[in-house]
Amino acid sequence: MTEELKDERARAAAWFRSLRDEIVAAFEDLEQSHDTGPFSDAAPARFDVTETTRASEDGTDAGGGLMSVLRGGRVFEKVGVNVSEVYGTLGERAQAAMAARKGIPGMKDDPRFWASGISLVAHMQNPQVPAVHMNTRMFWTPHAWWFGGGSDLNPCLEYDEDTAHFHAQQKAHLDPHSADLYPRLKAWADEYFYVPHRKRARGVGGIFMDDHCTGDWEEDFRLTQDIGRAFLPAYLPLVEKRRVQDFTEADKDAQLVHRGLYAEYNLVYDRGTKFGLETGHDANAVLMSLPPLAKWV
Repeated sequence: MTEELKDERARAAAWFRSLRDEIVAAFEDLEQSHDTGPFSDAAPARFDVTETTRASEDGTDAGGGLMSVLRGGRVFEKVGVNVSEVYGTLGERAQAAMAARKGIPGMKDDPRFWASGISLVAHMQNPQVPAVHMNTRMFWTPHAWWFGGGSDLNPCLEYDEDTAHFHAQQKAHLDPHSADLYPRLKAWADEYFYVPHRKRARGVGGIFMDDHCTGDWEEDFRLTQDIGRAFLPAYLPLVEKRRVQDFTEADKDAQLVHRGLYAEYNLVYDRGTKFGLETGHDANAVLMSLPPLAKWV
């Protein structure tokens, strides 16, 4: 049985909130500074922030979070940066899914849980700029705890140098922990962010881990923090470089079709989507990742 880890849980939740604040500020700076190229004549947009709640099975409040969404901007067509801290007891479906993944003994007798994390998805105005996803999270039960998350790049128009930069930043942040981490988490992302019914990856990959628990909470938390810290240096330079480029109608069409692939993955396969809906979290927050417009051929 795990310790209560109350202080550690509070530290993790505070970290996810501070990372959210840093990313929101950086994205609003991108909106403000975009003064040349496509969409630069539009007004810069800012995030709308809404408190979210999780309704427990008995109808009482069982935690919540912040849903921060920016729509119709100069750079971002839609971007959401959500943080949450939820708790309570897992229902039967969630218990079954968790037991199948983790093989946690005792869940049926004591199904309490706590979870906190940050989740980000950005869909861009200019199809030259890649879409992106990032999340990190901590999960606790009386029987186990673990961390998960990562980030992956989802361009509709691929540039090899952008892919190389994104991956190099992930590697630079993981290598201080262990030289084998980046190749292992890259391979995990390649497997996880694969769309079986399309027989293709949803993007150009990144890093991903789940159910990560070495038994050393401090080290696992440091790793999770560095996965979060890698995001802005991996992504911001790509946005700054590509947002000024012109594009064609064919480029925009390719973007909408690629968004359809992204939506299919998130609705059919994504663990976070399934867990959020099964545990009663705010549906708008859970489905924040879906693009504002998409197309299927």
